Amino acid sequence: MARRKDYFVGIDLGGTSLRAMVVDPGYRILGSEKVPTPTREKARGTIVKIGDVVEEALRSAGVRRADVAVVSVGAPGAIDVRRAIVKQAPNLGWANVRLGAELRRRLLVPVLVDNDVNVGMMGEHALGAGRGAKNLVGIFVGTGIGGAILISGRLFEGASGGAGEIGHTVLMVNGPLCRCGHRGCAEALASRTAMERDVRAAIQSGRKSVVLKIMKKKHHTRMTSSVIQAALKKKDKVMQEVLRRAQFYLGILAANAVNLLDPERVIIGGGIAGRLKEEFVGPIRETAYQYLLHAGPDSGVKILPGKLGDDAGPLGAIVLARQRLGL
Repeated sequence: MARRKDYFVGIDLGGTSLRAMVVDPGYRILGSEKVPTPTREKARGTIVKIGDVVEEALRSAGVRRADVAVVSVGAPGAIDVRRAIVKQAPNLGWANVRLGAELRRRLLVPVLVDNDVNVGMMGEHALGAGRGAKNLVGIFVGTGIGGAILISGRLFEGASGGAGEIGHTVLMVNGPLCRCGHRGCAEALASRTAMERDVRAAIQSGRKSVVLKIMKKKHHTRMTSSVIQAALKKKDKVMQEVLRRAQFYLGILAANAVNLLDPERVIIGGGIAGRLKEEFVGPIRETAYQYLLHAGPDSGVKILPGKLGDDAGPLGAIVLARQRLGL
């Protein structure tokens, strides 16, 4: 039986959903809670909601807050890890939000904050598709596109903690406007948000698609990964075309990362990869191999879907927190 202070809470704060998970020292999941991210709330309201979700997860796990060693959060955007501040998160509309301090004040538990893809990558490295490799690149496709870099088994954070923002690699000069304010970023071309924009534009132009009907049936206001999967099962032409275009740009993005960093593996994560797995990653890999400096599958690099799915974020947040605190 776990001792007092031997439980851990991981939080995945995404642009679409907010999830909290409670685990024991062996990473056995004891309880979890997931709700839509309150994107229309100001930062303070969202932080209150995070606290509520943590409390619900602890109740479902049968764990007291006093027995939690640390709460670790994966948040989108640029993070000041030392001060637990979200410096900029365009998909949330946040700038210089003191997430760690505010959540610690609410929960009375130590709180760590890092980039959501960094923590997802740590989860895949320790427990998933990256296990056993030392040099990894992660590309996580969701509301936006995030990246993470591991060098010699350690997370590379850069001079100011902002390394890995691969979604803001410019792939098309003067391309679609990205939420960061620049044009032609990978995120503006191949994220789930970009795919939804392109599907809606096709429908407005007169193309037939079942996507909006599926969204209505599922009571979703956004084109989630489950909506994409359902549309593909119905062989929706618009969805197929939009996905292929996104996969092409993600292949270019993966090739650029490999040519720059020479990793052993590139892990494609996020909700779409979690649902579609090889159906999603296969075309990305095929394009990437065409654009590698040392082209083809014999280059030595493996391009793989993540294994942990939605669990990568909260589990990875805990992995990273335990490493940093020596727990």
